[in-house]
Amino acid sequence: MAETTDPKSKAAAKKKEKPPKIEDKPFKEFIEAHFLPEVQTALNDNGITDMSLKFVETNIPIKGLESTTCWQIQGSWMNNQRQFILYFVDADIKGQKAWSFATDGSPHSTLESFMIDERRVNLPLLVGYVLQRLDAQKWLALN
Repeated sequence: MAETTDPKSKAAAKKKEKPPKIEDKPFKEFIEAHFLPEVQTALNDNGITDMSLKFVETNIPIKGLESTTCWQIQGSWMNNQRQFILYFVDADIKGQKAWSFATDGSPHSTLESFMIDERRVNLPLLVGYVLQRLDAQKWLALN
């Protein structure tokens, strides 16, 4: 007896072979292997060549929030004269995120929301929002 193959099951098998999106990787792997290198490249492309980026789980350095711990991307350049922190409150790129910045050695004073209106979060959007925030501070080379 001849075996029949269902075209729908063949199509379903092809869809299953699709590699997972990098955004679906575990949080730490996504940040370390994809996000940090992309941010560094984007900053270099915008004239910031002395950027130091760290990925750490630590307390939020803002008065009144010091007891709150979360994962953070800490960026600094110009001998720490310019600093930013991207907070991942939920340790998830799709979760709650926040932003702060400081200049000339002053402490971070305001925690701002980050990407609150985006339903989908992917690598290019995350990098783009970082650049957008830095551009708003007039910190990119083209300003």
